[in-house]
Amino acid sequence: MKILLVDDHVLIRDALRSVLKELKDDAVVMDASDCRQAMRLIEANPDLHLIVLDLNLPDRDGFAVLTDLRTRYHKISVVVVSAFHDRDKVIRALDLGALGFIPKSAPREVMVNALRLVFSGGIYIPPEALARAETKDVRPAGKPVSPSDLGLTERQIEVLALMMQGKSNKAISRTLDTAEATVKHHVTAILKALKVANRTEAVIAVGALGWDLPQISQS
Repeated sequence: MKILLVDDHVLIRDALRSVLKELKDDAVVMDASDCRQAMRLIEANPDLHLIVLDLNLPDRDGFAVLTDLRTRYHKISVVVVSAFHDRDKVIRALDLGALGFIPKSAPREVMVNALRLVFSGGIYIPPEALARAETKDVRPAGKPVSPSDLGLTERQIEVLALMMQGKSNKAISRTLDTAEATVKHHVTAILKALKVANRTEAVIAVGALGWDLPQISQS
């Protein structure tokens, strides 16, 4: 596994490298201090698996870099690490395709668990974003609910599980061997059940609900 750290602070890169080595001791971990250096390394290493990206880079806006990465290198997973983690920034990063948003202020244990979740196919959302998302809570009188309590079918639960992995409708249709139009219909039903407007809000809502969704084989 090849991983690229993009951050202009050497201490942050060292801390992240230590966390990654704890999780993937055989990983090749490279680092870059700015966007220009990062792009050179990406071009030279087309087999990169993961980029851990700071949003506050000295030579380019981090969101612009994230947009570029998801457009040009969509097979490479991206996790954002940032000192600024208000809910709007978290949602924007997830909307752009990040598979996680880790605050730089997070304790080491949180960073470890966040990256472990990403490696297992999940999306990490900081608790601050989840807590604020509870204003749209779908639970009656705050009571815990399951996906079936909201009327989601077994197939829709499978679709939701893949949405939580950041999969597009096309990727979900391939994995589940069903028509893309059918997947789109299921996604619409899921958003309605969760009382949210888009996929990013759905991810945040599911995180707040704490659902343990099935692992879907993507062979």
